[in-house]
Amino acid sequence: MGSARLFFTENLLEWNKEQNNRSMPWKNEKDPYKIWLSEIILQQTRVEQGWPYYERFIQYYPTVQQLAQAPEEEVFRLWQGLGYYARCKNMLAAAREITNTYNGKFPDQYDQIKALKGIGPYTAAAIASFAFNLPHAVLDGNVFRVLSRFFGIDTPIDSTAGKKQFSELAQALLPADKANVYNQSIMDFGAVVCKPQAPNCDDCPLQRKCAAFNQNLINLLPVKTKKIQVKKRYFNYIILQHKNNIYIRKRTASDIWQNLHEFILMETDNATDFTALQKDNRFRDLLGDLPFSIEKISALLKQQLTHQTIYSQFITIKVSTAPALHDYIAVSQKQLNNYAFPKTITTYLESNNLQLF
Repeated sequence: MGSARLFFTENLLEWNKEQNNRSMPWKNEKDPYKIWLSEIILQQTRVEQGWPYYERFIQYYPTVQQLAQAPEEEVFRLWQGLGYYARCKNMLAAAREITNTYNGKFPDQYDQIKALKGIGPYTAAAIASFAFNLPHAVLDGNVFRVLSRFFGIDTPIDSTAGKKQFSELAQALLPADKANVYNQSIMDFGAVVCKPQAPNCDDCPLQRKCAAFNQNLINLLPVKTKKIQVKKRYFNYIILQHKNNIYIRKRTASDIWQNLHEFILMETDNATDFTALQKDNRFRDLLGDLPFSIEKISALLKQQLTHQTIYSQFITIKVSTAPALHDYIAVSQKQLNNYAFPKTITTYLESNNLQLF
């Protein structure tokens, strides 16, 4: 290992020993199930947001076998609000695979862990190193940033060449006998010292040999090439009420919020008022000649996803005759609590006292 690399690893481990006070409920955890659960929850999620979900899941499902046996609807309901619901679906599938294939014992080999549903190289390395101290380096956003700045690497981290370069460097820096401690150290260091914005360079133990600091490149590293194209979508939800019932369905298409529930949805290309919606053939097909009354029309609500911006309005309509709707079920207002909905819907329900948590 070269002098710069040796300096990096030694000082990082020293910082972890003397100064790292970052606290998380799963830190220093050795149970692979709990480590896996925390890593899945934290994918695309801030620690502050994921923390209570982690504790809730551990409370409801203390073991992987209990999670595997849980009804899908119950698990999705517990996940509600975290977003990226494919994570939840994959998590449940992986729990069942561990239970069925490995008799409920979490696999202890990197390749076996990585083969589980929803687990990529980073998560597999985290579980392998934290639970079993196997020498596999983690490579997440924090690690990319720390390595890019310290070693002055301007290869885009989202390029094939960049992923290969950083992966090889991360593995070369990893002390084989301290994989768990080192991996936790570098992730914590990126989170509390070498932060994306306003890094704490004055107190950085790596400052003396940091390329980004010495060459004034801190705000330029790491480099990314891909720019996310954000698509705007307009959802018009019809809250159709008949007596004490409201009509909902499960989203089954390969789209956002798959397996969550929703009200009757009419998606349009632009923001649309109710007068225009009434002229839409889909609305005519929905109610036919049934008389209805408009109870409420909400303002436009916005929910920002990674690749999409969802604008939603909610139109509450009452009918005196039950409509003939395919794929929808009629549930009472109290029963809404039994179903998992996207955040934009739960936000509306809570603000209008239609659902209590």
